[in-house]
Amino acid sequence: MGRLGPTEIILIVALILLLFGGKKIPELMRGLGKGMKEFKDAQKDDAPPPADRP
Repeated sequence: MGRLGPTEIILIVALILLLFGGKKIPELMRGLGKGMKEFKDAQKDDAPPPADRP
């Protein structure tokens, strides 16, 4: 029951298109990509150097 099938995914995408419109989606994805990149960079900065790891 926790898995999404193709029909559910199509419905979710259609709903997102209806809510935000086609012009707004690239902006949202660009912002999401930048946020993910910043998060990954922050994780790399916080990780101890490889020599300190057990």
